[in-house]
Amino acid sequence: MSAPHKGSFKERALHGLKVYWIVAIYLYLFLGTFTVYRRLVVAEVGSAYLHYGIALVQALVIAKIVLIGEMFSFSRAHDDKPLIVPVIYKAILFGVLVVAFGVVERLIGGWIHHQGLMGGIEEITSMGRDEFLARVLLLIVAFIPFFAFGEIGRVVGMDRLTAIFFSKEAVRDEMTRRAS
Repeated sequence: MSAPHKGSFKERALHGLKVYWIVAIYLYLFLGTFTVYRRLVVAEVGSAYLHYGIALVQALVIAKIVLIGEMFSFSRAHDDKPLIVPVIYKAILFGVLVVAFGVVERLIGGWIHHQGLMGGIEEITSMGRDEFLARVLLLIVAFIPFFAFGEIGRVVGMDRLTAIFFSKEAVRDEMTRRAS
């Protein structure tokens, strides 16, 4: 998932942009699904829920946080361990990072809207503990398959893993290789 260390600035930038959009689309599909779920649940009690754009904005912001975290390589602490360890570590680490950025965002938003830091704190606490914990859990669970795919790609090669997922010939070649 991390950007290649070699290549021109343009190649690294294009790779980073490609990874950014892959992360954003994955997160939007995941978060968007839960937005639809929430809309359906709220509709059962006769209310309207029309916040579909929030999932897209959240996906774009979270994707940027993931790329920044990967750029600084502090998520590579457990790369030499069995894949379950870095996957769970990264899912929790980036879940906490996203929550921290969300808190800072709301504090700054309260300050910008002349409500002061207390306005931001009130916005955070108005969400309720259960909803806050549910959002954190949802995000960590969303990150598990995402980071699992990245870690498997890191070990077997991202080109090979991508080919196996999207090419019938690559699957056939892999099955032939394993049968030999």
